[in-house]
Amino acid sequence: MESAGVEHELVFVDNGSGDSSLAIIKELAGADDRVRFVSLSRNFGHQGGLLAGMVYSRGDAVITMDADLQQPPSLLPEMVGLWKAGNAVVYTKKKNYAMSVWRTFQVRMFYRLVSKLSGLELSFGQSDFRLLDRQVADLIVGLPEYRKFLRGIVQWVGFRQANLEYEVAARHAGESKFGFTTLVSFAVDGILSFSLIPLRASLLIGFVVAAICIAFGVYTVTIGVMNLFGAGVPLPPGWATLTASALFLASVQLVAIGTLSEYVGRIFEQTKGRPPFIVQELSGGLERR
Repeated sequence: MESAGVEHELVFVDNGSGDSSLAIIKELAGADDRVRFVSLSRNFGHQGGLLAGMVYSRGDAVITMDADLQQPPSLLPEMVGLWKAGNAVVYTKKKNYAMSVWRTFQVRMFYRLVSKLSGLELSFGQSDFRLLDRQVADLIVGLPEYRKFLRGIVQWVGFRQANLEYEVAARHAGESKFGFTTLVSFAVDGILSFSLIPLRASLLIGFVVAAICIAFGVYTVTIGVMNLFGAGVPLPPGWATLTASALFLASVQLVAIGTLSEYVGRIFEQTKGRPPFIVQELSGGLERR
């Protein structure tokens, strides 16, 4: 960062790790007063860790990045240069993916689904490796949402934004915890945070099912009336029709109730007013903005 001509600090967020990460960070902080840390009481998820770092950072700009060294620090001077040129947000996209075909398909479907249903323009390869101007960072931190989907919020707030691509470095140790279930949960958060389409889709399905039922009822009554005049048209089997109709209607109702419960559950979480993270220990002199 010295090459970019800016003063800087490093704020490490220990997100409830069970190894010696915090001890190593403390050792680094003791040797360099630019290194600081925020230790959380438990793992509050990827987004909670990022928010903690944004809250306790003090610079005119904030760069968020993971500690697995797959996001290149060599890109930081270029990000700072774009910020100095007037961009309030500098976000990044991955050029390459060392993933299986099945995993690539999952990630692509994630971005396509979230973009389609949320109205956001998220693209394959976006990450939480980004620079935010202090004004933007404070605005995002101050939003009262309990579950913040940062990739969506950063785009939603607007401001002048620039994009950089980078090569993903090989992972030095460990395995990614961002599995399929995490990806699904992430997608649900993104969709429900920015869209009412699932609720409207449930309403539309309800109208379609009602129309089918009405049409079938009219069809059955018409055959019955025709048979009164000797048409001899066989009526649909009674038990089979009733069973299929009941199961179909019940499944539609369960899907609609499940969708509605996701929204209600988020309202419930919001009303409790719990913080997105809890701090257990801070570096000396580090204060919340």
